[in-house]
Amino acid sequence: MTDLVRVIYRKFDGSLHWNLTMRRLGEDRHGVWLGAPAFTPLSKGHQPIDPLPHAYVCLVPADPEAWWAATFNAEPRSTEIYVDVTTPMRWNSAAEATCVDLDLDVVRKRGETEARLLDEDEFAEHGKLFGYPPDVVARASGAARWLMTAVAAGTEPFGTAYLPWLAMVA
Repeated sequence: MTDLVRVIYRKFDGSLHWNLTMRRLGEDRHGVWLGAPAFTPLSKGHQPIDPLPHAYVCLVPADPEAWWAATFNAEPRSTEIYVDVTTPMRWNSAAEATCVDLDLDVVRKRGETEARLLDEDEFAEHGKLFGYPPDVVARASGAARWLMTAVAAGTEPFGTAYLPWLAMVA
């Protein structure tokens, strides 16, 4: 098993979206935890962007049918939890995981309990543009509803389960 994992988010048309290489930190009942220290190189499409000045960890869910991938940010980032609604993350190899970003995001700001749903307009727009099939719309919408409840309630892994993993890279 490799220490480094290439994480690739694509859009529904197959175009490259967010992508970066992270370190495999370990695995627990929630899934595989990947870490990025502050200033880890990051690209959007084929263009490198300014690296984020804070550490973060990503969780590839253990459930192979989970329609999400979560990022947990270290301070001083104001967004503590950022969950992308995606197609289920697939392991192409031990060194590469990929999914399709379906635009919807569920976030929780640091110090708050409220969850926020972002980019519903983008989801609707891309649904028309890319022709999201009805089952994709239903699965993504269902995942967003579940995430809104789970993140707000602090249901694990959205409670404290990520903290030891984040401490490994922060």
